[in-house]
Amino acid sequence: MTAASATAVSDRDDVERADVLVIGAGMAGLCAAIAARHAGASVIVLEKAPQAERGGNTRFSNGAIRAVYHGVDDIDALVGGLSAAERERSEFGSYSREQYYDDLARVTQYRSHPDMADMLVENSRETLFWLQQQGLRFLPLYEWQFKLPDGRIRFSGGSALEVYGAGEGASEALFRAAERSGARVLYRTKALSLIEDAGRITGVIARKDGADITILAQRVVLACGGFEANVEWRTRYIGPSWDLAKVRGSRFNTGDGLRMALDRGAMPFGNWSGCHSASWDLNAPDVNELEFGAVFKRDDYLEGIVVNADGERFFDEGADIRALTYAKLGRAILAQPGQVAWQIFDKQGAARLHGEYRVKQSARTKADTIEALVAQLDGMKREACLATIKAFNTAVRTDIPYDPGKKDGRCTQGLAIPKSNWALAIAEPPFEAYAVTCGITFTFGGLRVDADCCVLDESGRRIKGLHAAGEMVGGLFYFNYPGGSGLMSAAVFGRIAGRSAAEAALADAS
Repeated sequence: MTAASATAVSDRDDVERADVLVIGAGMAGLCAAIAARHAGASVIVLEKAPQAERGGNTRFSNGAIRAVYHGVDDIDALVGGLSAAERERSEFGSYSREQYYDDLARVTQYRSHPDMADMLVENSRETLFWLQQQGLRFLPLYEWQFKLPDGRIRFSGGSALEVYGAGEGASEALFRAAERSGARVLYRTKALSLIEDAGRITGVIARKDGADITILAQRVVLACGGFEANVEWRTRYIGPSWDLAKVRGSRFNTGDGLRMALDRGAMPFGNWSGCHSASWDLNAPDVNELEFGAVFKRDDYLEGIVVNADGERFFDEGADIRALTYAKLGRAILAQPGQVAWQIFDKQGAARLHGEYRVKQSARTKADTIEALVAQLDGMKREACLATIKAFNTAVRTDIPYDPGKKDGRCTQGLAIPKSNWALAIAEPPFEAYAVTCGITFTFGGLRVDADCCVLDESGRRIKGLHAAGEMVGGLFYFNYPGGSGLMSAAVFGRIAGRSAAEAALADAS
C-alpha cells in the first residue's frame, strides 16, 4: 500500500485501530499481547483459526518447558508447594545458565546464534515466574526424568516442569489473562499483507469472514508460527519427501507472517532447511486434530530398538536422554525406505512405555515370538530384521549394569551403529512393534530480530514498526533442539516483543 493510500485509509471510520497489533494467538502471540497491555498499549490480536481451534501449536504441546532453575526452592515456588512425599522421592537438582547454554550449543552443533541464545537463556527463569503470575500452573515433569530402581526420580535438568493441563492448559490460561488485560481477539481473521506508510509498518490488510478489512497500529508483532503445515513450502525449503511428513500441530501454521515479512524485505535467518520432527505413529492423520493432541507421539525408542524396512537399525537409540534426541528422529525416519520404521520392544521394554502407546489408533503389532512379530510387519525384509535383532542381542554388554536412573554406559559392542546407553536384549516375550513415520512440529527458519525483537531487513536495519516472536524468530535452533525450549522461547521472545512494541508505540504517540 502506498503512503498516499495508507493515509486515506487512516481517515476511514470502518478501520480497526490499536497501538499494538499482534498476529497469532499461540504462546508467543498471547505473551506479546499481555506484555503490551501491561505496558499500557491498546492491543488487537488476530487469530486465523476459529475460536474452537484457537491457540496455534501451543494447544498441541505436552506443556514441557525448559528454564534455568536454582534448585528445589524454585520448583516449590513454581508449583505452589511440593508435598513432603514429592520432596522425598525426587532429586530435583538444578539447571544453571551454563548447562542451558551447553545443551543448546551441543544439540544445534554450535550454530545457535549467541544473541538469540542469550535472550532465551538469560530470560528463561524470570519469564517462568512471569507466566505463573499470568495464571499458568506448573507441575513437576516426572515423565522425562530418570526413574531409579527404588522408586525415586532423578531430574535430568532443564525441563523440570510442565504446564498443568499441558498445551491446552497453557493456552486457556493465557487467553484468560489476555482478555482480562483488555486485549481484543479477532477470530477467523487471516493477515494478508503489511501496510507501509512513509517507510514504516502501520498495520495489515486481513481477511475476516470472507471480506478484507484494514487494521492500523503503531506497531505490528508477527507471532503466527512457521510453515510446517504448508506442504509446498516444506518441500521447497526443507527438501524432497517433506511433503510426506505428518503435521503434529496446528493446520493454520502455513508461513503467512514469514511471507509478509519477506515481501517487505525482512532478512531470512537461521536453519530454513531444519525443523523439529519426531517419531509419530504411522496411523496418525496427515494433519493432527485437537481431539488427538499428543496421543500419536512415539518417544520411547530408548526402551528398545528401531529398524527400517530393510531390517536395519539406522541411529543410536541410546545416544542421550530423550529430551535431547527426540526432536531430530523424524528427519532420520523420513530418510528411510518408504518413510517408515518400526520400534521393537520385548516384555521388559514394553512395560516402560508411556500411555499414548496404548491408544486404540496405534499401529501396533504383538506376538509371542520374535519371528511371528516380524512376519506381521508389512514391507519389512524379514530375514534381515531377524538377523539385526540377533546381532544386537549378541552385542549387548551384559557386564555393564543396566541403570535407568542415569546415562549408564550399558552399550553394544562391535555394531556399525551402537546403542550407547540402556542396551537390553530383545529377548523376553511377548514382543511388540509400532510402525512410525515422521511428524513435523515446527520449522526452524525465521527472521532476524534484534534485542527488542524488532525485525531487521536484508541490510541489517530495523523495519520500523515491525516485531517478531515465537517460531518466526530464526537463528536459535539448528538440526535439533533441547526439549521444552520451544514453549520457553515463545514466551521469552513474545514478552520482549510485546513490551518493546508497546513502549515504542506509546513513545510515538506522545
